[in-house]
Amino acid sequence: MGAPESRFKGLIKQLIRNKSSLFGGIILIFFLLIALSTVLSQWIPGWNFSLMTHSPTSTDVLNRFAPPSADHWFGTDQNGRDIYSRIIFGTHLTIWIGTSAVLIGAVFGIFFGLLAGYYGKIWDTIIMRAADILLAFPGILLALAIVSALGASMNNVIIALSIYNIPVFARIVRGSVLEVKNIEYVEAIRALGARDGKIIFQHILPNVSSPIIVQASLQIATTILSAAGLSFLGVGVQPPLPEWGAMLNDGRSYMWDNPHLTIFPGIAIVLLVLAFNMLGDGLRDALDPRSKK
Repeated sequence: MGAPESRFKGLIKQLIRNKSSLFGGIILIFFLLIALSTVLSQWIPGWNFSLMTHSPTSTDVLNRFAPPSADHWFGTDQNGRDIYSRIIFGTHLTIWIGTSAVLIGAVFGIFFGLLAGYYGKIWDTIIMRAADILLAFPGILLALAIVSALGASMNNVIIALSIYNIPVFARIVRGSVLEVKNIEYVEAIRALGARDGKIIFQHILPNVSSPIIVQASLQIATTILSAAGLSFLGVGVQPPLPEWGAMLNDGRSYMWDNPHLTIFPGIAIVLLVLAFNMLGDGLRDALDPRSKK
């Protein structure tokens, strides 16, 4: 237990010393606390720590396009809904889509990458050619095609983005496994009669986990942008759920006269994506010494 704990503490210290990763981590923790508060307010009756000041879906047609004020901090939209409360509620939707799509894609991608890298030959050819086919399409276009075929919904957006993430992780894991599988200690374990499953999951996978962690943090940012893009195009999360990309789409027709409809959701997307990117850069510097100058 001592060695993993000491490595974890060392990682945290390096991230804290890195100003960009520290800033990104603070922003990310801020958004995570907002998302947690919203989820708990839905699951626990009487939870009084929700940050929303109004219902995110209730309309007030007599108070349409209200500018930011003490009652409506970020103003109201074309239906009189409170933009601040909608952004707060949409935080957990955005984080859920980004993290779940990357997690699902990573699980399958790691499995296929281990299979291709360790066994090679026909497995490597089939898996890598399939990955090349998927990666030949821009991520947003591939996800758009999948969602159009499955139907517009939050779950289908997660499925579509998960499929795109699979080849990304498969290629990274496959390349890392090719570097590790012929190292002396792996050859020694194989010579002692260890089974392939034990070699792969107990000795190879832990040694290729660093690039997986870094890629996951960066891929979440890309996935959040793609999910917002799908909602902006009208094939992502459907109304009345206040997803940030959908809020941009709702406000673009009124943005010149009422810029607050698009400014605040846009800032939220930029900050969350920036947080994951900055944290990912810090993790790359801490976990991969070769990336440092």
